[in-house]
Amino acid sequence: MSFADLCGQDGPIDVLKRAVEKRRVPHAFLFYGAEGVGKRTAALVLAKALNCEAGGADACDACLSCRKIDRGNHPDCIVIEPEGQFIKVADIKELQERMRFRPLEGARRVVIIDDAERMNATSANSLLKTLEEPSAVNVFLLVSSRPHMLPMTILSRCHRLRFNPVPRDAIAAFLMREHGLAPDRALILASSSGGSIGRALSLHRGDYLALRDGILDRIARGSLDPPGCLELAGHLAGEKEEILEALDVLKSWYRDLLVFRETGGAGTLVHHDRAADIGRLASAMSGESLLGAFQTIRAAAEAIERNANKALTLETMVFTLFADKANFVEDSRRGPRAAGSGR
Repeated sequence: MSFADLCGQDGPIDVLKRAVEKRRVPHAFLFYGAEGVGKRTAALVLAKALNCEAGGADACDACLSCRKIDRGNHPDCIVIEPEGQFIKVADIKELQERMRFRPLEGARRVVIIDDAERMNATSANSLLKTLEEPSAVNVFLLVSSRPHMLPMTILSRCHRLRFNPVPRDAIAAFLMREHGLAPDRALILASSSGGSIGRALSLHRGDYLALRDGILDRIARGSLDPPGCLELAGHLAGEKEEILEALDVLKSWYRDLLVFRETGGAGTLVHHDRAADIGRLASAMSGESLLGAFQTIRAAAEAIERNANKALTLETMVFTLFADKANFVEDSRRGPRAAGSGR
């Protein structure tokens, strides 16, 4: 992969290509932005471009150096990642030992620190000593989706480059081109990805559309009778990550209702294929009730994160959001008679 292959990040890529072309690459970059928008991929491409035997502003993808970096066995491209919860200080110490010597094969030694915010205080302080004494042959590329968690002393020594969410149409085009998805399917996944190609691919692999359609088919009426509420709560149940993904579908549904209510347009809807249902329901709900629904779903997600009782949390949320009060009144009137007829 080369800079030309990176999707939806024209601004950062132009900066990097100019830096390589003019041979003015800073000793330390911080690539930051949302998860799955191409930060780590760009770091690997930059490592290839700096050591490419073709000598241009982009990686050729054909020379021995480029192919070694692609395979992950180039001695001068070092990737440090968290082991467990943190990046260990031992990894930083080992890196510093290697940096006492010149690069073995390439023109530059490139160190990629992925999820850099997960360095603990000891690791960050150890790295700081290296950043304070830059070397012409070493380039550090810190990658982070939570740069606010990095110490200011580290941030101040890095050239910061923001990677923005990838436009929806660019993600859809990527999915159609690289994975052969049909246009409608690609656009739904792109709309649901939050601007992250990584998330779009994860949704595709996890059969997100089946999950989404199963939920939206059940809630398209806008209200449910008590058995319907219980059935929906059961459908949402599963492991923690599965429940949280289902709750993301609900949040995006209410987001669409609010957007349509305020704008009257379907162009920016996540679930654009459900525009008719969204338009019908949005006109019958107030902005206050839609915001209240967001809060209800968020509270349920936070409870699930805290390992609260899953069934109780989901049932409470579903009855709050979708219960048809008229059905409850009717059931309360029928209940005693139904019970009496069974005795």
